[in-house]
Amino acid sequence: MFEKAIELDPQYADAYTRLGWAYAAAWVAQWSQDPKTLEQAFELAQKAITSDNSLSHAHRLLGFVCLWKKQHDRAIAEVERAIALDPNFADNYAVLGLILSYAARPEEAIRLMEKARRLNPHYPVPYLSYLGHAYRLAGRYEEAIAALKRAISRNPDYLASHLHLAVIYSELGREGEARAEVAEILRLSPNYSVDGVRQRLPFKDPAEVERYLANLRKAGLK
Repeated sequence: MFEKAIELDPQYADAYTRLGWAYAAAWVAQWSQDPKTLEQAFELAQKAITSDNSLSHAHRLLGFVCLWKKQHDRAIAEVERAIALDPNFADNYAVLGLILSYAARPEEAIRLMEKARRLNPHYPVPYLSYLGHAYRLAGRYEEAIAALKRAISRNPDYLASHLHLAVIYSELGREGEARAEVAEILRLSPNYSVDGVRQRLPFKDPAEVERYLANLRKAGLK
């Protein structure tokens, strides 16, 4: 339907943005194994900005995609641009928080996530997943578990929450709970794999990538 919208109006920036989010989600969740999927999201974000450089959503998408391309500085700059364009839109702060988590700045990420939740009291499930991820990286494990469990209670099918919980439980030696989370991951995405995670993990610190993968293997993900 987004492609049809673009066909009807090739300058419709919002359609490029929303189609780009669809491709980005397919890549991050391993629904698509084709590396071109992320590149398609990148190209669509650029087309959206070319069509309307004032569109906050488009800069946020480009920042999100640059994160998964491991271009942390550009990702931060793009989402900061999104915030400058729309300083009261909660999603901008949430995505910047996610990027800062992967850029080894988890305490800043936590503050941004709290601001996002203040701006949008009816915040969506990903906010809790992003927050749990940041808490884990800050070593605040009990807060991380609580946030991720709240995310799962609201949406049991949000894969990232199960993924982060599996890693946390594995780190804490709670192997039964870690394996239960891996079972949920495979329920949601049967082809999900450690190799797929390795291709995607956008941690700035390579040691954090290895730590994350080791915990997933320990939890039983192949």
